[in-house]
Parts: sequence; structure tokens; C-alpha cells
Amino acid sequence: MPFIAELTLYPIKSCAGLSLKEATLTRAGLMTEQIYDREWMLVDANGVALTQREHPRMALIVPRLKAETLELRAPGMLQLDIPLGLPDPDSAPSLQVQVWEDTVLAYDCDETTATWFSKFLGLECRLVRFHANAQRLTSGKWTDGAQHPTLFSDGYPILVTGTGSLQDLNDKLAAQGRAALPMNRFRPNLVIGDLAAFEEDYAAELRIGEAVLNPCKPCSRCPMPSVDQATGEFGPDPLDILQSYRAKPEVDGGICFGMNAVVTTGDGLKLSVGDQIEVTLSF
Repeated sequence: MPFIAELTLYPIKSCAGLSLKEATLTRAGLMTEQIYDREWMLVDANGVALTQREHPRMALIVPRLKAETLELRAPGMLQLDIPLGLPDPDSAPSLQVQVWEDTVLAYDCDETTATWFSKFLGLECRLVRFHANAQRLTSGKWTDGAQHPTLFSDGYPILVTGTGSLQDLNDKLAAQGRAALPMNRFRPNLVIGDLAAFEEDYAAELRIGEAVLNPCKPCSRCPMPSVDQATGEFGPDPLDILQSYRAKPEVDGGICFGMNAVVTTGDGLKLSVGDQIEVTLSF
């Protein structure tokens, strides 16, 4: 039976993730210790989101949750500790930031933090945190008009992939004499084991105990899967192989791997690696 093989939460958009044994499911994404997926984000001098698409070294910024801080490490840098306590929404410094087509209110982290990230990435940037008074909603195009909350994700609160899909890709890479790729190239939140290759594409519903997720939109892939998450460098790129069989007309020919999902039932429930998943197909 299908089961949860991996749970990963990304505290800072486009930086390394936290591999978890257990996480709380919320309508806005995974949460652990009151920290949400993509709760923080790096922005440039104009307040526009930075990602690995243009700055692959972001993969080398590694978070670790401690009692009261988010500990960050990166090659050649001293450890940086960011307080986990939420700022006062009425008095804390804030600014408007842009993540794709959305403009969102965010807390502005301090100058020491900005200097640390700017030095490591080699450009002027700042770390921001999703504001308590902010709201960002998914598009209703793929969810029959319903909108769901999300933070600084690309567009949806949960990204789902299957181990069978990665194995299928790696088999094709091996047939060409190319090395296998790890799942972290695709940066999912929830990985399903014991599922046929790309069966997640056709899932109408994923039921995990009393929780229900709706995989609603294929995840079109940009160059990010070509970033080696261990080195922060581009290559090798799997998109040429995926393009041969994973271009989907429903997303204008986008090369897809994984499904964006929303939470329809189970806000606040615990998910654990090993939990069984009842998959209802749409046909």
C-alpha cells in the first residue's frame, strides 16, 4: 500500500530543507515546531524573491531547528542564528515583497542577517518573513474556484512526488549511461512510496488517516532540477530526458514532475513517515 516515504519542510524558500519524521499538516503547508514551509524568503534590493533558478548557491544554506532559533550554516560562513519568536506585527519593521505575481507584506529581518546572506550570495539581499497580517492565496483555476492559503511557495502549499516516478526517470538516465539523481533535485514536501510511476498525476485524492489532500495541478519544471543540492552548481540536467515524455499540454507543454496539492481536510493533523496513504484515482 502507498505510504509516506519522506516529509520535507523548507523554512527559507529555495534554501535547503529539513527532513522530518513527523510534521503537522496545515492548510498553508507543512509545519513543525510552529515553523511553516517557506515562511522565510530572500529578496533583492527591489523586494523581489530570489530563487535557485538564478542563484544556485542558495542550496548550500542549510537550516537546523533549535529550541529558540533557526540555525543557518553555509560554506565559509560563521553560523547565523535567527530568532523563531514572531515579531510584534504592529511595530516590527516590514516591507512589501514580490513573489511571482503576488505582492505580500513581510517582516524585514535585521541588518546583520542581511549582511550574512549578501556576503554569501555575492549580491545585495535581505531575509524576510511572512507577516502575521499578510494573506496569500492560491489560484482557483485548478481547484474549481476554491482558493487556499500559502506562504512563500511558488503557488501551492504542498508538492507531492512518488518514488516510482524518480525510479522511472533514473532508469531512463541509466539507459543513457548517466548517473541517478536524488529526490531532493525536485524539492517535494511529501514523497509517496509504493506508488506506480507518475500515478500521482492521476490521483483525485490522497487520504492519510483523517487528512485529505487534493493533487490539483501538475508541477511544471524550471531549471531548478538541474541544480545539484549538494554542491550548489548546475548539472547534470534531467530536463532533456523529461522533455521526451513529461511535457503536458494542460500546462502549455510544461515539463512536469510532481503534483501541486491543497489540503481539503485535516488542518492541524500529524503526518508521519510510514503513514499509509489511500490513493483515489480520477478515472
